[in-house]
Amino acid sequence: MKSLLTTANVALVIGLVSQLLFSSRIVLQWIQSERAKRVLVPTLFWQISLVSSLLMIVYGLLRHDPVILGAQLISYAIYVRNLQLLGEWGKLSAGFRAAAYVLPVALLSWFVAGNRHFSLRAMLGTEIPGGLLLLGTVGQAIFLLRFVYQWIYSERRGESSLPLSFWVISLVGSLLILAYAVLRRDVVLIIGNVFGTVVYARNMVLLRRELRGVSPVVLPHVNSKSNIRS
Repeated sequence: MKSLLTTANVALVIGLVSQLLFSSRIVLQWIQSERAKRVLVPTLFWQISLVSSLLMIVYGLLRHDPVILGAQLISYAIYVRNLQLLGEWGKLSAGFRAAAYVLPVALLSWFVAGNRHFSLRAMLGTEIPGGLLLLGTVGQAIFLLRFVYQWIYSERRGESSLPLSFWVISLVGSLLILAYAVLRRDVVLIIGNVFGTVVYARNMVLLRRELRGVSPVVLPHVNSKSNIRS
């Protein structure tokens, strides 16, 4: 019992740290966007996302939550790809890039092999009600769809871009995940998604204004691509 409590506490700390990082990237993006009166997404946004996602993978393993684990594995790959599209991946140290590739694989291998903290067998035996699991899966699927859409959109443009549809999908997915989190009593997910919904809604407002050409502020040092790339 003591071991289970310790594992739960470790999972909570890791999850909260991850959400703190996720929130910090949103705050960073939000502040820059508010100042420019348009949606800006700095490179640091993707770098923080990558680290946060790795921590959430660990959290999903410790919680034996297939919804969280599956979503974060896909998100992690997309964050890496966005850094590559921005031309920033190659600027990171070789050690960091190697660790970014190796750590998720090592964690999954350890998970499949099984240990006293997390295992595939324990996850398969987790009794999450079918309806609740479906809600979480749909929410995460929609939430992931935003990055799949963004990924395809960016690949076509040849640069990392976040269109209006990205923020709309983000808001819908976040609300569904929030409902899942409340029913699961998952403090980590609740904290992350309550804050996220506010920012997603605000970004939608800013981007709609920008697309309509009514943005009152034009910064002379920001070029035509600065609203999608740092």
